[in-house]
Amino acid sequence: MDINEIKMKAEKLRSEIWYHNRKYYNEDAPEISDYEYDMLLRELENIEAEYPQLVTPDSPTQRVGGDAAEKFSPVQHTVPMESLHDSFSAQEIRDFEKRVLESVDSPRFVVEPKIDGLSVSAEYRNGIFVRGSTRGDGSVGEDITDNLKTIRTLPMKLNRPIPYLEVRGEVYMSIKSFEELTARQEENEEKTFKNPRNAAAGSLRQKDSRITKSRKLDIFVFNVQQIEGEQLSSHKQSLDFLRELGFTVLPFYHVCNNAGEVLEKIDEIGNMRGELEFQIDGAVVKIDDFSQRRILGSTSKFPKWAEAYKYPPEEKETELLDVEVNVGRTGVLTPTAIFAPITLAGTTVSRATLHNSEFIAEKDIRIGDTVILRKAGEIIPEVVAVAAHKEGSEPYRLPEICPSCGSPVKYENGEAALRCTNTECPAQLMRHMIHYVSRDAMDIDGLGERVLNALADKDLIHSPFDLYRLTREDILSLDGKKDKSADNLISAIEKSKGNDLYRLIFGLGIRHVGQKAAKLLADKFRTLDAVAGAELEEIASIEGFGDIMAQSVADYFALEKSKEIVREIHELGINTENLSAPADTENSAFAGKTFVITGTLPGYKRSEAAAIIESFGGKVSGSVSKKTSFVLAGEEAGSKLTKAQQLGITIIDEAEFRKMQTEV
Repeated sequence: MDINEIKMKAEKLRSEIWYHNRKYYNEDAPEISDYEYDMLLRELENIEAEYPQLVTPDSPTQRVGGDAAEKFSPVQHTVPMESLHDSFSAQEIRDFEKRVLESVDSPRFVVEPKIDGLSVSAEYRNGIFVRGSTRGDGSVGEDITDNLKTIRTLPMKLNRPIPYLEVRGEVYMSIKSFEELTARQEENEEKTFKNPRNAAAGSLRQKDSRITKSRKLDIFVFNVQQIEGEQLSSHKQSLDFLRELGFTVLPFYHVCNNAGEVLEKIDEIGNMRGELEFQIDGAVVKIDDFSQRRILGSTSKFPKWAEAYKYPPEEKETELLDVEVNVGRTGVLTPTAIFAPITLAGTTVSRATLHNSEFIAEKDIRIGDTVILRKAGEIIPEVVAVAAHKEGSEPYRLPEICPSCGSPVKYENGEAALRCTNTECPAQLMRHMIHYVSRDAMDIDGLGERVLNALADKDLIHSPFDLYRLTREDILSLDGKKDKSADNLISAIEKSKGNDLYRLIFGLGIRHVGQKAAKLLADKFRTLDAVAGAELEEIASIEGFGDIMAQSVADYFALEKSKEIVREIHELGINTENLSAPADTENSAFAGKTFVITGTLPGYKRSEAAAIIESFGGKVSGSVSKKTSFVLAGEEAGSKLTKAQQLGITIIDEAEFRKMQTEV
């Protein structure tokens, strides 16, 4: 390969890596595994090491992966939040030790688990939490203060009033919380997060901190970035100190004297992976002594005093015994592989989703095949490939009739999903009822799948709205139900009648309409009748609605059965009005305007002011530009105020902001 071909290869790798960086860091939607990404980066590193003249300033080998998103205010990191150089073998860890020994004598190493989450900074003044930010590109991150406040394991007040402290930690989602979240997403037929890291990042970077709070995130703090009023000389000492202050630090960290001991601890941590309540993707090796760290220094991207060891993904072969097909609430047939049980990443697995017919055809999956399995993100089992076909096997085809009711099934609008055509399909009805009572919809406490099935078995419910006709005696007729539990359930059902309109719309189970889309519909049309009577063009005009989503809403309310449901809802006394929308958004002083908030507002948190602006039809941006309509400036407003003045943008204070809320 000549130098021009090598240069083209490097350019192609850079383009591919930057694409995956955007998907991973900025969009929280990775398309390849961490291991596949690491191998692309390693290939580029090897080329640039052999041909240093090909290194470019914008190469992903020279920078941290993400960028600060515009929807959050930027935060300049005083101490850079560097990434780590990766190792994939024992020899590379020994090479790391050799490099260290060239500069310092008798180093001690601290080995700790590498938590797979989102790296953040948390700042404290006089022991009080004042600001939080993401890593971003290592130099500039995103202000996520309000969202970090929702994390129960991050203290808002320290056990000692340290004058100033900045710590670095990893926000993560526990495996239990991840499984609960993906179960809800699957139930609502929403796109699921691929792994806990992806889920944590997507949850932490929400504009609405209430969504972040609902995701049950946690944090491990693992580094002191800056400190005033205290002298720390080693990493282990700093971790012990952080624990004393009230932080949740890494659950185990070990001091080692040489590469041999380091490798033993790396293996020990690796063997724990299947037993931990959180996800790790490696182990981190750090020089313990801070003075030695200063001697070693950093490259443009990595500290020379630390190294990350990445564990390879575990893959195993097993036999595909059968394919089980289930029917979702919108009639989608979902195939699930049933295979001979194997132990993978520390747990026994025997099932994995096969997604749809396209997935099955692409991998040519057949019953009896020997298949290769791994755990995506070491959590969700997935079929990677077919290792060998069973002799005489035939390509698997999804059934031509619904396995629940026997009705015909079909593909619609070029979708990969196969659907049952019978809207009265028992499986669809039960999944619909489960969705209707779920936390994100009508939130009826005590109505789980077991109780709903018991009610259906007694022929007491045939649709979600039959729930409102249940009597106390109906509940008591179920096995195990006592007076108090019956009273509580009837009370919970009655209470749900007063829910806000968007919950009801979401609970109806309209295809492609998630909770956010339901809220947009409720804010636009204000009443269920108005939504039901809206023209397709009106629905499609809602910002955030695509053509497919708008068509789905119009099609749903055009059905005679849906019109009957709307009448039934009114008869039952269920609320059909938007209880949280302002009187008018289209004619408000905020409608269609872009706001930037800067400084401290005495009467509002920034998140509260942003929510008010959006509720009146305005938008909130993190940066000032010619497109900015207003800058809402509070105390200690900085560079954004200066830029707004230079561009001649209208600047308002809190009093004017309150006045605008009355101008409808």
